Amino acid sequence: MTTVRPDMDPELHALLADMPLMTRLDPEVLAQLRRMPSAPVESLLEGRRISHREVTVSGADGARIPLSVFSPSGTPGTPGVTAAPCVLWMHGGGMVMGDRFSQIDIPLEWLDLFGAVVVSVDYRLAPEAGGTTPVDDCYRSLLWVGAHADELGIDPARIVVAGVSAGGGLAAGVTLMARDRGTPPIAAQMLVCPMLDHRNTTPSSRQYSGGPGVWTRETNEFCWRAVLGDLRDEQVPAYVSPAIAEDLSGLPTTYIDAGSAEVFRDEDVTYAGRIWAAGGQAELHIWAGGFHGFDALYPQARVSSAARRARNDWLGRVLSPAEETSE
Repeated sequence: MTTVRPDMDPELHALLADMPLMTRLDPEVLAQLRRMPSAPVESLLEGRRISHREVTVSGADGARIPLSVFSPSGTPGTPGVTAAPCVLWMHGGGMVMGDRFSQIDIPLEWLDLFGAVVVSVDYRLAPEAGGTTPVDDCYRSLLWVGAHADELGIDPARIVVAGVSAGGGLAAGVTLMARDRGTPPIAAQMLVCPMLDHRNTTPSSRQYSGGPGVWTRETNEFCWRAVLGDLRDEQVPAYVSPAIAEDLSGLPTTYIDAGSAEVFRDEDVTYAGRIWAAGGQAELHIWAGGFHGFDALYPQARVSSAARRARNDWLGRVLSPAEETSE
């Protein structure tokens, strides 16, 4: 019996018709995808008043974790300039591919709009570095940001953790870590179509099983196996698969979005509902007809513009200084 799926947005459907879709993800295909070069970040920075520098932080095991720091030109240490907000960005790619420049156009828009300093993490990838390693790398990067707030020219009370897809799941895991360990404070978390649940059993997961697609249930399962290895369900840490966290209380204000036509739809809706049930604040958007990562692939589409505008509006409210919001 064929599973009925929500229709794709007509404009997105037409755009996707010209894109070769992935039929499967296995070690051979993954190796091929990893050999594909990232889009040069220089083209995104051209003509913009952005300072870019590279630093490394020490992972829990002593490995060096690269970070890219993008700042509005002249912001850090400029006399009379209000300390900037900061976005710690975690890229997508199923925790098995991608790098710190993947989807970087999304947070760079927040640099333009809000003067935010963007720090993007090159966390280690599975299967070479699975388990808690990716989320640990991201948490260590958050600690570095908090410890270097003065150097970065940022307001430590306005640090936002954000990510897309796997990066959204990592952002959720980092936020749980920061809550449980009491440091550093996080003002908000933005989870864009986040990958939250290793169990892969929701109705939306089953709807997008089989056949080529941007992100299928089978692709999702391959990535989770790469991350978790031989861990059984009861051994999986909630920091890695945040959907299984028993307690979602005490989290900062949260933004979650996804498309109606994607694997992660239902786990994302459930996560938002559990935050509300725990007394927290979350804003949830499910974009009708959106497939996984639709606005990153086709930012020019009308539904993509609406999705990005909604995120920007929310982030603008979150990042407004207290004196502005109290008037």
